[in-house]
Amino acid sequence: MTTATDAFVAHRNLLFTVAYEMLGSAVDAEDVLQETWLRWHEVDLTGVRDERAYLVRITTRLALNRMRTMARRREQYVGPWLPEPLLTTPDVAEDVELADSVSMAMLLVLETLSPTERAVFVLREVFDVGYDEIAAAVDKSPAAVRQIASRARAHVDERRPRADVTPTQRDEVIAKFLGATATGDLQGLMDVLAPDVVLMTDGGGFKKAALRPILGRDKVLRFLEAVMPEDGSAELVLVNGAPGLRLLVGGVVDAIGTMLVEDGQVTGLYIVRNPEKLARLDGVIALTR
Repeated sequence: MTTATDAFVAHRNLLFTVAYEMLGSAVDAEDVLQETWLRWHEVDLTGVRDERAYLVRITTRLALNRMRTMARRREQYVGPWLPEPLLTTPDVAEDVELADSVSMAMLLVLETLSPTERAVFVLREVFDVGYDEIAAAVDKSPAAVRQIASRARAHVDERRPRADVTPTQRDEVIAKFLGATATGDLQGLMDVLAPDVVLMTDGGGFKKAALRPILGRDKVLRFLEAVMPEDGSAELVLVNGAPGLRLLVGGVVDAIGTMLVEDGQVTGLYIVRNPEKLARLDGVIALTR
């Protein structure tokens, strides 16, 4: 007989992934999972036909509540807010759809949705949850959920990155960026950065970072030259399902950088320096659908 603990453990990685995609924060996702466990432990399992669906429903409702709390926190955030980066296992990168859904670029697109739209989009498009199950999770009718899903899908399609490069092509561009950064090859950086590249840096008010996005290759290069420490080193790691950079200063993680590659060039650079968002980089996270 399956116990409450067995069922929760079996679906834990899925529930974390759902919460993280809704919140963009591993810390908040873990809090949601803790609350989910407490609620789940009180459920009479004899009346539960589908444990996965029931757990996803609890997680979704709690994540929606947390999103409203986070919105108030964001109003006082210093500078641009970026999702909390995760070091992920290689199998995440192999699942192209999952990797795309947790990329920094996509998570930023999801930030432009309302909480309910984001929940519906994530559950339907990423996890293929049925409309009836989603309706139960967000307290809407199935008909309303279909309308919300259609509206959210159109919104995301207008803003999502162009899928015009293969993972191999993307990785080659990122490798060139890393090589040029490591050697100080200015021309190499010029070649790999798109003319209209956008740089977003998240210091959270704790570390030096630009208070607004920086637009244009020349401005981005000047900023990178000004902030790159002389004793820093960069290494390639898997971040949110794609290659990214881990910048070390004195052997300590100073920043995590990820890139958006389109048309063979880097069009988006996302650098997280907020120490609170770098606290969970001591191990890889297993994400799953």
